[in-house]
Amino acid sequence: MLEPYSLRVNGTDREVTDADLGESLLFVLRERLGLTGTKNACTEGECGSCAVLVDGVLTCSCLVLAATAAGQEITTVEGLHDGEDDLSTVQQAFVDEGAVQCGFCTPGLIVAVHDLLEANPDPSDEDVRESLSGNLCRCTGYGRILAAVHSAAATQRAGP
Repeated sequence: MLEPYSLRVNGTDREVTDADLGESLLFVLRERLGLTGTKNACTEGECGSCAVLVDGVLTCSCLVLAATAAGQEITTVEGLHDGEDDLSTVQQAFVDEGAVQCGFCTPGLIVAVHDLLEANPDPSDEDVRESLSGNLCRCTGYGRILAAVHSAAATQRAGP
């Protein structure tokens, strides 16, 4: 059944007019709204590649019907930058620390790290590992990701 609705994504209201009410938020973000940073891997909420923030809560977008997210603030990896063209502190730390290889899991990891650092600006290795336990990476190993998280945390704590 097709019924139009509006999603607030990265601070902008986006009309969804051609989506079935049973489509996942992941599908609508990628295929209807063209926000391809959020990745589709397992479609079971197990890998973290589709992580977004819904009203500030880390969410696997593959498990949420898009129409149910109407009226909530959705933040994708595209909405996390600092300023119009700048990478966020977390994104820059991933680049600087070499925490990106194939890049498939990277958007979900970056969203999860933003969520972690919002709640805990000085996480221990254990905190990071627990926070990212829902994100699978098959390329980097997690050493560089840990380094990127600690680098981003230090940069954010130091301020502008």
